[in-house]
Amino acid sequence: MFRAAIPPIRTVDPAPEGQQAPVPRVEPKSGGRDPFFDNAKYLAVVLVAMGHTWEPLTHGGRAAMALYMTVYTFHMPAFVLISGYFSRGFDLSPAKLKRLITGVAVPYVVFEVLYTYFQRWLQDTPNEPISLTNPYYLDWFLAALFIWRLTTPVWKLVRWPVPLALVIAVLAAASPEVGSDFALRRVLQFLPFFILGLHLKPAHFDLLRQRAIRVAAAPVMLGAVVFAYWAAPRMNAAWFRQNDAVQDLGMPAWVSPVMELALFGCAMVLTVCFLALVPRRQTWFTKLGAGTLYGYLLHGFAIKTSRWFGWYDTFLWVRTPAGEIVVTVLAATLITLLCTSPVRRVFRYVMEPKLAWAFKDDAAAVARARVGTADAVSSSSAS
Repeated sequence: MFRAAIPPIRTVDPAPEGQQAPVPRVEPKSGGRDPFFDNAKYLAVVLVAMGHTWEPLTHGGRAAMALYMTVYTFHMPAFVLISGYFSRGFDLSPAKLKRLITGVAVPYVVFEVLYTYFQRWLQDTPNEPISLTNPYYLDWFLAALFIWRLTTPVWKLVRWPVPLALVIAVLAAASPEVGSDFALRRVLQFLPFFILGLHLKPAHFDLLRQRAIRVAAAPVMLGAVVFAYWAAPRMNAAWFRQNDAVQDLGMPAWVSPVMELALFGCAMVLTVCFLALVPRRQTWFTKLGAGTLYGYLLHGFAIKTSRWFGWYDTFLWVRTPAGEIVVTVLAATLITLLCTSPVRRVFRYVMEPKLAWAFKDDAAAVARARVGTADAVSSSSAS
């Protein structure tokens, strides 16, 4: 006759006295996308566009150089780390290999051709060669992603993957003999970030919710900008592009482990700060995170146009503080527009082609479909 009082459902254990309760983890809906990672990818690609826009301003502009060095310390490492995290499920199954070909290899070939013809047209260089082994400009990331993802099963087998990847990066930086085919030096020097992402788990990203990390993130990044402002006239910014051997930068081979480990450490600190500041909720730009590869590859045409036509030398106002702000806003606006759904619909056939005609049917999938059909017929007959 009497109903016992039902205690309220508790989703988070109460924190000990004097401590803040942990922020509850919000799981994405089944089959849905996690807004945190979409937000992170969008903000990272915005920083990529800003970095490319700032590069001409770094010649003689100390503040621009400080921002450039800071952003280049972590924006590609963060992008590569997230790419590694989402490659955890990759194996050599037919479905995954098809996706690797259609989503990475095909866009690589298409944009190698497009970039080359674009240069032929704008610079009137009809003899500019098309090279599928020497990535053109931004295509290096697609070449790297293809190689990293294809070797994922190997990195799941080795005992100490991240230390091994760091050793490889150090050796690559100390070896002038490493060629430019498929951007191999960048592939090897950014490899540790991909391998680290490959072995991260959701719980590791949950650590970024801790109040101490979130509070410290902004001051640490501001401190990095201040340090970069001091280091700007004293340090070669080419270190951050990970595209040269230490000997090419005028240093002996023994500098390689020192610089590679220092850059890796700085990149990880700033990546942690960046990810700690990324919103975890749905925002106005969350959906744009699904189109970051579109924005990344397409904005290169605008960047190349600005270089080839000498806009930074023609419009000298861009080198003023107000001009630098305007250029930064324009870069963020451009990359945002290029990540939108209308642009994705237009370019989907070259960025994410189905190519069903090019592949054999998966025998296992066909067999499963036949079994399912047979079971359905049997059930229908029995009823």
